[in-house]
Amino acid sequence: MREGARAVGRRDEVRGVALREAWRAAWLSRALVWAAGLAGVLALGRVASWRSFDPAGLTAPFAGLGDLLVAPAARWDSTWYLAIASGGYHDAARTAFFPLYPLLIRVVGAPAAAVGDPRAAYLLAGVAISLAALPAGLYAVHRLTALELGPETARTATWLVALFPAGFAFSAIYTESLFLALSAGAMLAGRQGRWRWASALGALAAATRSTGLLLVVPLALLYLYGPRADRPPPSSLRRGLARLRPRHRAGAELAWLALIPVGLLAYLGYLALATGDPFAPFSAQAAWYRHFAGPLGGAWDGAVAAWDGMRQLASGSRAHVYFAAAGGDPIRVALHNVGDFVFLAAAAAALVGAWRRLPAAYGAWALCAVALPLSYPVGPEPLASLPRYLAVVFPLQMWLAAWARERRVDRLALGASAALLALLSAAFAAWQWVA
Repeated sequence: MREGARAVGRRDEVRGVALREAWRAAWLSRALVWAAGLAGVLALGRVASWRSFDPAGLTAPFAGLGDLLVAPAARWDSTWYLAIASGGYHDAARTAFFPLYPLLIRVVGAPAAAVGDPRAAYLLAGVAISLAALPAGLYAVHRLTALELGPETARTATWLVALFPAGFAFSAIYTESLFLALSAGAMLAGRQGRWRWASALGALAAATRSTGLLLVVPLALLYLYGPRADRPPPSSLRRGLARLRPRHRAGAELAWLALIPVGLLAYLGYLALATGDPFAPFSAQAAWYRHFAGPLGGAWDGAVAAWDGMRQLASGSRAHVYFAAAGGDPIRVALHNVGDFVFLAAAAAALVGAWRRLPAAYGAWALCAVALPLSYPVGPEPLASLPRYLAVVFPLQMWLAAWARERRVDRLALGASAALLALLSAAFAAWQWVA
């Protein structure tokens, strides 16, 4: 009886620590994003062409001070999610944005939209959803890291995710916070042996972003190879090819993973009824200059673009362009291509580390989450948005937290990440393209 009470007490303590750390990391990091974003708008203003990206003024419904206060949250892709929330999928290009997040915006914002300005109602609903999902995602990251690497490393990993340089998207009208909460939540549920919850969260993730469908891979690995809280670890270590054999026999619970594709299938079914084209999300990629370059083919394209970008920067010339024509100043495009590749190189190193340090399911999830955007590069900027996509690949930050703590450079890593987050938040709020 006493042992059971102690076990419950320990679980409650672990949960309490994770909840407090997630809450602190979420709100202190958002304070940094908002302060930097407001400073960026006041110092830089808004780029003159911002109206061409938001002709309906969906990101500026308040005028004056109100628009300034929401600037760190409502830019770029925010206009697409807000347009879908208010008007649905009337434009084929919108179908590239999966439905769960704009649907939540519609549901949360509908009461206020019925009595006031729908633009303001949906904008505030989007911000509220992102801000609510972020602590949930950080909580799951903390719990997972504590299970695999210990509580001290869990604290560092939580802060590394919250302060990720492209983490301005966690409080913007973007899917990052929601997807982090669903994907990390699915992994945590699987780690605990709660397969119905893991599959349900995976299905919701698949309705949020295309990458969510690939949660089938890490969850299946967790089921077959562990570690799992609902089954004891194997009694003996395996070596060589024997390690490839599953440690746990497949049971009826494994069938729950078939629920994950339902999120995507439901979206395709809706599009078939509403537009007559169930495959519109895939054909719409062309409207965003994305193309299939083979598995991980974008990595080579990104390396070439980074090399040409360095040549452009070294020349200092805007008259002679070393790469295929793209929108905007060639020096700025070159900076983007070089910066994107730096993120890719860092992610590759962290991916190797995650495979070596963490259970296979974590490395598999990181590889899946990185491989999809790398297989569909963007023509003018092959690795466009990659820094933002990496923000939710939490196994990379889990490994980095362990690596940094062992070398006692964790504070340096957090400080550098926070500085980059502030810089990118300022640029994002001023309508500068960053990720």
